[in-house]
Amino acid sequence: MPLHHTPGPEGRPEKPLSVNPFIGEADPLGGMTQAPPRHRLPDGPMAPHAAYQLVHDELMLDGNARLNLATFVTTYMEPQAGVLMSECRDKNMIDKDEYPRTAELERRCVAMLAELWHAPRPKSVVGCSTTGSSEACMLAGMALKRRWAKRNADRYPASARPNLVMGVNVQVCWEKFCDFWEVEARQVPMEGDRFHLSPEAAVELCDENTIGVVGILGSTFDGSYEPVADLCAALDALQERTGLDIPVHVDAASGGMIAPFLDPDLVWDFRLPRVASVNTSGHKYGLVYPGVGWAVWRDEEALPQELVFRVNYLGGEMPTFALNFSRPGAQVVAQYYTFLRLGFDGFRAVQQASRDVARSLADRIEATGDFRLLTRGEELPVFAFTTAPDVTAYNVFDVSRRLRERGWLVPAYTFPAHREDLSVLRIVCRNGFSSDLADLLLGDLRQLLPQLRGQSHPVTHDTERATGFHH
Repeated sequence: MPLHHTPGPEGRPEKPLSVNPFIGEADPLGGMTQAPPRHRLPDGPMAPHAAYQLVHDELMLDGNARLNLATFVTTYMEPQAGVLMSECRDKNMIDKDEYPRTAELERRCVAMLAELWHAPRPKSVVGCSTTGSSEACMLAGMALKRRWAKRNADRYPASARPNLVMGVNVQVCWEKFCDFWEVEARQVPMEGDRFHLSPEAAVELCDENTIGVVGILGSTFDGSYEPVADLCAALDALQERTGLDIPVHVDAASGGMIAPFLDPDLVWDFRLPRVASVNTSGHKYGLVYPGVGWAVWRDEEALPQELVFRVNYLGGEMPTFALNFSRPGAQVVAQYYTFLRLGFDGFRAVQQASRDVARSLADRIEATGDFRLLTRGEELPVFAFTTAPDVTAYNVFDVSRRLRERGWLVPAYTFPAHREDLSVLRIVCRNGFSSDLADLLLGDLRQLLPQLRGQSHPVTHDTERATGFHH
């Protein structure tokens, strides 16, 4: 989470701000002559509706989440889902003995995902809910490291340092995992028009200290799938040559809820024997408000049991494998509701609609002649594009800034090592971003293009502050 620092002049009290007297009680002026302090506790309480109005009014400046095309996180759910979540927000997910039905819904969700991802023995699969894919990835990485440490008990920790192989395009949580758990991050750089991991390059980085290789099913940089089957085949060949048996974890934060419905013939999951674990974000294309994620292991062997704590808590023994302890059960309930509500065919229809919007919008943006597409929304409903070679009057950061003036959040960012020369815009199409909204976005872009073309040069120079890159 970001670290927040308290603003304000040094040593000086804040200037009192008057509050609309209509917010007050029957006596509209009583006790409402100034706003409460912002950075210390008020001296006394205020009426609940007054507190609500103050917070509500300030949050209006956040903008409209539905117009945020930077985030992968769900910004629309049905009212019925919201009602269910409000009914469950006081339930602590960790209290499985106290809330057995909530725990049962979690178990059913794990079973549904195990079947969806073609686990060979769904009943023996182990898995859990998390606060999101970041926690799920941490858990998967811990399991990989512990399995490697057990196999190398004679060398570790004295003479062996574990490493994890991944593409440079991984979500930042993997870099955090390596830093927090003292694992060397070996990253495959981008090269040319390859914007994610290459199986051959990944294998070259593997050795006897490699705890695993991470494959990304849906890169946040451009929406493309990494070739997980080819990666597993390359590791199979490595084992034949050297005897090294290196497992694969698939970070399917987004693609895990897209590929099973839209790309059923794509082999990336537990159909590949080398895939030990998979994670996904329920709050991304799982269509649930944040935050919920899921981690699933092939079988009990893939998750060392010494990592699973059995706690005698509130009257019952409770196995738990998580970085967090107390958290609300509402999102897990909402995930089960969404699975029940849509079913396989419903999910396929929703995700197909998002992909159709992405493909259509990508084609029409390309047709303006000002942009070159890197991807077209043909895997994740996400596409990245940059300015055409002959465009010199403006850059992608100018486009992002001008669209933001109209309420649209479209991130512009520079690619990582070996392709720092490439700056792009990226649009994430999610449930709730309809074809009508896509038409409005395109209309605003077309209105801006004449102004952008009329510039003598790009005007956005501080690209670090121009926009944000949101995973």
